[in-house]
Amino acid sequence: MEKPTILLITPPLTQLNTPYPATAYLKGFLTGRGYQVTQADMGIELVLRMFTRKGLQQIFGAIEAGDYELSDNSLRMLRLKREYLQTIEPVIHFLQNKDNTLAQQISFSRFLPEASRFDQVVEDIDWAFGSMGITDRARYLATLYLEDLGDLIKETVCPYFAFSRYADSLAMSATHFDPLEEALQETPNLVDDILLQLLEERLQAVQPTIVGFSIPFPGNLYGGLRMAQYIKQNYPHIKTAMGGGYPNTELRSLQESRLFQYIDFVTLDDGEGPWLKLLEHLQGQRPHDQLQRTFLLQEGKVQYMNSCTDPNVPHTEIGTPDYSDLRLPDYLSVIDVINPMHRLWSDGRWNKLTIAHGCYWKRCSFCDITLDYINRYEVAPATLLVDRMEQIIAQTGQTGFHFVDEAAPPAPLRDMAIELIRRGVKISWWGNIRFEKTFSPDLCRLLAASGCIAVSGGLEVASDRLLQLMEKGVSIDQVARVTDAFTQAGIMVHAYLMYGFPTQTAQETIDSLEVVRQLFVNSVIQSGYWHRFSMTAHSPVGKNPEKYGVVKVGPEEGPFANNDLWHDDPTGTDHELFGQGLAKAIYNYMHGIGLEQPLSFWFDFKVPRVKTRSDLIYKAIQQAPKPDAERRNARVLWLGNQPEIEFTMIAKKGQTIERCVLTFYEKGEDFQVKTTASIGQWVFDVLQKANPDNIEAVLLKQLEESFPADAHLSFAEFLSSPSWFELREKGLLLL
Repeated sequence: MEKPTILLITPPLTQLNTPYPATAYLKGFLTGRGYQVTQADMGIELVLRMFTRKGLQQIFGAIEAGDYELSDNSLRMLRLKREYLQTIEPVIHFLQNKDNTLAQQISFSRFLPEASRFDQVVEDIDWAFGSMGITDRARYLATLYLEDLGDLIKETVCPYFAFSRYADSLAMSATHFDPLEEALQETPNLVDDILLQLLEERLQAVQPTIVGFSIPFPGNLYGGLRMAQYIKQNYPHIKTAMGGGYPNTELRSLQESRLFQYIDFVTLDDGEGPWLKLLEHLQGQRPHDQLQRTFLLQEGKVQYMNSCTDPNVPHTEIGTPDYSDLRLPDYLSVIDVINPMHRLWSDGRWNKLTIAHGCYWKRCSFCDITLDYINRYEVAPATLLVDRMEQIIAQTGQTGFHFVDEAAPPAPLRDMAIELIRRGVKISWWGNIRFEKTFSPDLCRLLAASGCIAVSGGLEVASDRLLQLMEKGVSIDQVARVTDAFTQAGIMVHAYLMYGFPTQTAQETIDSLEVVRQLFVNSVIQSGYWHRFSMTAHSPVGKNPEKYGVVKVGPEEGPFANNDLWHDDPTGTDHELFGQGLAKAIYNYMHGIGLEQPLSFWFDFKVPRVKTRSDLIYKAIQQAPKPDAERRNARVLWLGNQPEIEFTMIAKKGQTIERCVLTFYEKGEDFQVKTTASIGQWVFDVLQKANPDNIEAVLLKQLEESFPADAHLSFAEFLSSPSWFELREKGLLLL
């Protein structure tokens, strides 16, 4: 039997600015195994079909013909229909970076029709963007314009519509399939119709024998099932499969047979292995009971097939993500929050990649550490990782990378950075890390030199007691020093924050907010976001709630999705009370507003007085680092250019002394190091050996062994000399 033709689809909607990487990974892997694979991001396809003059005419026509009870805001937008129809295509082209000349009009004239989203424009928009940030200012206003249209669509023709969480309410905590089934049995709404038209066009072009749906989030499930339903109704010979983050966490105990009216196969964890076995099965080369991590329907019952004894595909063999087929130039760069760190999630085209599979820490008690995508930790060598980056750059023309690891490990990041510098590969990158002490000031400087522009990390609950309880492996003092190290290196920092962890008191919640305020005051984080703690079935808290002082109260396990757990926290506070105030505070902190306000300002009820020391973060970042003389096992790396060396003779007290001048020509400014002839020659030789081009690492203790005997000072004294401090400041790192 000939090999199946494969169509991989990401249903709407995840991001407008860049494709979700799952289908690109799977396409790259399967293409390398000889399969014909096409992929499509139906989220961007849908948006680009809807937000045209023709698409909006269709939407406005449906609203006017329908029996909708419209808000004043929607009525206003209908009255401005002509203005929306005239501006939609220019605005989309602008957000695609295809017509930046429009920025001036959007920024400073009444070019855009305005509805309720414009009420949130910060009062001092000039402060946010200055007089020259015209393009960013216009991008922010155009984003509000687009969100206004999204609100209109959600209120009328499609109650599920959202740009990033499309219909997620149907799939959140859905222990039973009934809400989804009821929605799928309704007549498709206008947005559904447009989506199904796009699907039909793609089916005609590709003629697939199997369609795979990547479902990373709850908001992708409804769209995926709506498309799968269409395929089963119109092309029953086409097989359908589903995998991704949502099935991996929510559907591990799947027993719901009705799902298989739409989907033939549901795979868990990494897709490469299960898809290889599934494709062999479809070609008659493997019985169904030898599939890998796959649910299917057998004699009316859901069966989980995992008798295959083949090992997992190693991280080094998954191949390079292949972004072909995706409309990369057509994604939209939007700015929904005026914050340079926060905007990275929505602005710019980022190639997504992973440094390693899984998490090297895998101890956090709130995390799904028992699942494969976190529990199985594997690293690819730096040379292979940079090879993949160069391939992706050649294919996409984009040099921005977002590393989507659970937590990118420090040592592989270090090796990757050195390899990038060695090869002269210029990229911009950001990713998720743990705020651990390994991220020293020198390592942060190295990462910045390799192109790192930002990191995000979990501070979670800013309380040492709770950090210890959740086995986070960090302390507040440590987080302060690490975030300061990143910031001093010119790298922006985003903090993931959590409230409502079991046994958390009102006092700890307020003290945590004070810690966050101080982090902003001391400019060591630039962005943050509060998440309400959610207990999940695959985390240590969910598996052993009694240990953490909580009581599981539901929901009863059902035949469909089982992950989110409801719980009572009898020893903690009423966490629901604090959500709005915490969100309001950090939104303002990110804009530099309200940092001097008392914390009670953000809440409409009485809160405890702060017990956190007012100088906690300041004192932590003032702590002196370990002296260089105590770091003899550190690797020495020189990031600068090789200097020119010149020897001169000077007369001093009747004696002729040979001196050395090392002149460094650098990108920013040139500088000189003046020292004795023997030390100058030694430094010159050391910098050649410590260059990133030299694959063999040079350790500080090796430098001590080669330090000239006639230097008239000891090695320890040299490490405290102005010459050494000058070199350290200009790019001599100890790693």
